[in-house]
Amino acid sequence: MSADTQRDVQQTIAVPVGGQLEDEATTPRRRVNPFLIGAIVAVLLAVAVGWYLYSRGFEGTDDAQVDGHLNPVAARVDGTIKAVYADDNQVVQAGTLLVDLDPSDARIALEQAQAQHDQSEAQLGAAHPNLPITLIGNHSDLATRQAEVASAEAALSAARHDLESAEARLKQSQAVNERDRADFARYQSLFDKQEVARADYDHYNAQAAAQAQTVASNQASVASAQKTVEQRVAQLTEQRSKLEQTQNSAPLQVAIREADIRGQQANTEATQAALEQSRMNLAYCRIEAPVGGVVTERSAEVGARISRGQQLFMIVQIDDLWVTANFKETQLARMRPGQYVRIHVDALHTDFDGAVESMPAVTGSRTSVLPPENATGNYVKVIQRLPVRIRFNRGQKDLEKLRPGMSVEPTVRLD
Repeated sequence: MSADTQRDVQQTIAVPVGGQLEDEATTPRRRVNPFLIGAIVAVLLAVAVGWYLYSRGFEGTDDAQVDGHLNPVAARVDGTIKAVYADDNQVVQAGTLLVDLDPSDARIALEQAQAQHDQSEAQLGAAHPNLPITLIGNHSDLATRQAEVASAEAALSAARHDLESAEARLKQSQAVNERDRADFARYQSLFDKQEVARADYDHYNAQAAAQAQTVASNQASVASAQKTVEQRVAQLTEQRSKLEQTQNSAPLQVAIREADIRGQQANTEATQAALEQSRMNLAYCRIEAPVGGVVTERSAEVGARISRGQQLFMIVQIDDLWVTANFKETQLARMRPGQYVRIHVDALHTDFDGAVESMPAVTGSRTSVLPPENATGNYVKVIQRLPVRIRFNRGQKDLEKLRPGMSVEPTVRLD
């Protein structure tokens, strides 16, 4: 490019540039209205203060989920599964038949229990008449013993009367004997003097000898009567002892019979309880849904041998759900039951209305398997969370779509 051409280009460029600078210098600068800036700042401050005051009336958290009752269905007896009528995610009503167990063993056990109960009732029926029989027998024995005692007393009285008679005869014979001996001694003196005849002497001698024999005989009778009295006293003592024994043993015999009846009654009640248990075990072979809901966690299979207490299903009650919201402890100062809650469900992208049902009793960490131990020297304060229960308002649309475990974001309106 020549020198002239470069010079023309520079002049062409310089003219408009210079003209622009000259125009900017000569144009007056616009001034910003300070009142407008102040108004904008005031509006922003008012919005910020309003939002702050408004946000203080709400508390929310994203640490929350839907909760519900999870009812396990377990076998109440041992058995073999014969049929299964429910599967996972199936909706069932309370009382719906879920599983049939083979009832053969339960029927046999029921028949055995029935037989044992019938036997115990028969034994109880046989034991009942024993008590009145025992009472009658005791009354008869007591009457017999009393009669024997009365007879022994009469015999003793008669023996004593005989003894008194024998003693009286002995005294009389002794008195006569003394007289006869005195007569014989007088006649012997007269006979020695030959003042009386031999015949009179012999007569008085024989009479005195005979009276001596009478005295000896009466003495023997008295001794015999005394022996008889002693025998009658012994017999009376024996009969009184038997009477006392009968009187003492009669209540014991009655008590034994009553104890036998009570024992039989207890045995009958035990067999009745066993019979009822056998009937229930037979009924337990039909496993029914205890509540209505959705079946899950099925483990029952046909032909499987199960034991008592083994879980076969889980039923989720979808008609009674709530929200467990784990709020920070610093959020609970103004929260109380009955406050309105807006619940956003992530899975449905829907909001539901609810209310605070109850406040927590303890923090979640305290009820964990391994609660924290803060008695060490390296303690660090951690804000705790407490589970607040929130209940859904009934009658809302799509409530039946909720399931336990869904994540939600509740916002509580504080009064």
